[in-house]
Amino acid sequence: MTASTLTGSLLVATPLLDEPPFRRSVILLLDHDDDGALGVVVNRAADLEVDRVLPDWSTTVNEPGVLFMGGPVGTDSALAVAEVIESADPPGWRECFGRIGLIDLDVPPALLEGAIQRMRIFAGYAGWSGGQLEGEITEGAWYVVPSEPDDVFGLRPEGLWRRVLRRQNDQMAFLATYPDDPTQN
Repeated sequence: MTASTLTGSLLVATPLLDEPPFRRSVILLLDHDDDGALGVVVNRAADLEVDRVLPDWSTTVNEPGVLFMGGPVGTDSALAVAEVIESADPPGWRECFGRIGLIDLDVPPALLEGAIQRMRIFAGYAGWSGGQLEGEITEGAWYVVPSEPDDVFGLRPEGLWRRVLRRQNDQMAFLATYPDDPTQN
């Protein structure tokens, strides 16, 4: 496995990874190479409306219109992940893969009007130094699976862990029924 092949993939926490903040998390990898990896947890909606933190962007983000907890690193900063329309190359846009990329939140939203199809804003991110993520995958902390656009922008982020596992074509699909507390089983 080469590092560059993981950009655009999902990291799905295995049941062995039972510690906050990554327990049952689903992370979209936005960048991954020999120097490390950067991603955002896409299934942790915060109880904070975007309108209260970044009011200029409140009409640009899609439902549920809240900030998401992107990871434990840099939680005082925000990353905007967006899907742009097919032919768009708006100012402040950095492609990560396909039509998914990062939007510079310092760019006035009016300059991006008509270019953004869907967008979410994340407080913080998840990051790994070179080789660290590969080591965690080898140790069994993460499953690496293909992403779908609705994984990032879907209306029900709280059930994403189970949905992503369920759609896999191997034994991983059975883990979607893994109990929240195996000792109660």
